[in-house]
Amino acid sequence: MCGIVGYIGTKNATDVLIDGLRKLEYRGYDSAGIAVVDSGKIAVRKAKGRLDDLEACMQKTGVPKGNCGIGHTRWATHGEPSDVNSHPHSCKRVTLVHNGIIENYIQLKEELVNDGYVFLSETDTETVAVMLEKLYKGDSIKAIDELCKKMRGSYALGIIFSDRPEEIYAIRKDSPLIVGLCEDESFIASDIPAVLKYTNRYYLIEENEIAVLNKSGVCVVDREGKKIEKSVFEAKWDIEAAEKGGYPHFMIKEINEEPKALKNTISPHIENGMPVIPVSELGDERLAALNKIHIVACGTAMHAGLIGKSAIEELARIPVEVSIASEFRYVNPIINKDDLVIIISQSGETADTLAALRLAKKSGAYTLAVVNVVGSSIAREADGAWFTWAGPEIAVASTKAFSVQCAIMYMLALRLSFAKGTLSEDEVKEKTAELMSIPDVVEKVIEQIDPACRELACQNFSTTDLFFIGRGMDYSLSVEGSLKLKEISYIHSEAYAAGELKHGTISLVTDGVPVVAIATQKPLFEKMISNIKEVKARGAMVTLVCRETAEVSNDVYDNIVKMPEISDLFMPLLLAAFIQLFAYYTSVERGCDVDKPRNLAKSVTVE
Repeated sequence: MCGIVGYIGTKNATDVLIDGLRKLEYRGYDSAGIAVVDSGKIAVRKAKGRLDDLEACMQKTGVPKGNCGIGHTRWATHGEPSDVNSHPHSCKRVTLVHNGIIENYIQLKEELVNDGYVFLSETDTETVAVMLEKLYKGDSIKAIDELCKKMRGSYALGIIFSDRPEEIYAIRKDSPLIVGLCEDESFIASDIPAVLKYTNRYYLIEENEIAVLNKSGVCVVDREGKKIEKSVFEAKWDIEAAEKGGYPHFMIKEINEEPKALKNTISPHIENGMPVIPVSELGDERLAALNKIHIVACGTAMHAGLIGKSAIEELARIPVEVSIASEFRYVNPIINKDDLVIIISQSGETADTLAALRLAKKSGAYTLAVVNVVGSSIAREADGAWFTWAGPEIAVASTKAFSVQCAIMYMLALRLSFAKGTLSEDEVKEKTAELMSIPDVVEKVIEQIDPACRELACQNFSTTDLFFIGRGMDYSLSVEGSLKLKEISYIHSEAYAAGELKHGTISLVTDGVPVVAIATQKPLFEKMISNIKEVKARGAMVTLVCRETAEVSNDVYDNIVKMPEISDLFMPLLLAAFIQLFAYYTSVERGCDVDKPRNLAKSVTVE
């Protein structure tokens, strides 16, 4: 959440900072600001609202000019969105930006107030700036070290000292931060897209490391000031991959990238027709000995975990428990050493998921990260990592990340079934061959159902309530479909297991209420039709999503969307395209900010 950019070099820092912050808009924010060293003094400009509001503010107050500066997009946690609560925050010699939450800021603030310091904002971040000013006696590294000893919580900090106007300092704990490397200039940023226009080479800053940027380059030291030799990483995708490429929004671009993303995820892990787990410790012998699997994630990633649970239990006959990461931490989970804990996160920085990983590691169970970002905290801290290689996902609403996470769950389920002996090698190869064919089918489905999704959006965009129903894997897709719709269109939406309707929730179905009924699982189809008739009898406007070969009378539905004939197992990969396109076009019809929905952030790095 939030975004940090810092720059020192030969270019106009204001231009670089604003450009970098625009590349981080997907992370979510409600205010923005920059601090630039202008003629030896630190000029701060900040404003509530979007970057356009900040630029409008600078047209009135003056645009700072200089070659060194830090910038920030804030997602409010402490204090409402406002000009004064925006970052950067300053106190005399110290100006800084901060991502994260300082848990003990009230105690720190009380100490500082007793010392006579005055506060202007409601934020925890201003407390950090004031405390650093108090601790700073001319030795910047020592002051930062003492600051970190006092703070509890998560943070990524970009810092400028007024008496060191040609240096930027950066440090992190539980919040992501990279240092971009380029000849004659250096950067700090929360994520790679902010600097990709200038360089694809970067350092990953570890906890307890301090990066010092100046015009001669970057030096990374520990908190005692000892130099640390760092490995240089290179981003494997270019700036074009992080741009819209002619599409009106990142979300629709990323939906259309799903076929390619699926191929990139699946193809490298198929050898001789069999799925291969890219983690040597998870060989067939260890897989065969597994008794239970825990899948831990948040939001859309958790829904991919639900698909994984269905696939693993159906094929490998191993019990799987799917937990919301923010709950998993506090229920004293029962994890045995011979269990497998799978941690799913697109960014690899999700705070609750990272905390759940650390808890799981204490149990002694093997932890496997399913992530998209190489070098992310979750990828580095898990015992093993399986990367999705989906490329950058910029829209807040996750689309292709969900599909590729599901694909990895399928490959894991198939390999487990072979290791456990629940499927023969020939059976696994047959299902693997179908999985490898799915990307091409998804591409055709997106093209085929796009007009129907546009029409459904036109019919439903003005509704206040909408329900999804399904059974089995279709229910898992209903849950994800409901989330997609509510997060980007702001329509109140709920998902229900269709057989559960009569136990209370059918009371919500009245004349004209839209119901999206997903009915693609063959063994459950007749039961689903009965459930659909129950809501239809109460006046629901039903959109039926089913197989193209399904036989159903036209009095059961008002609209119908048909899917190609594939196995029940892989149908979620086709349904994903439907729920995403429906949500996307509904959001467009309602005039919402599709890629940057209100109150949401792409990478949730606070608990």
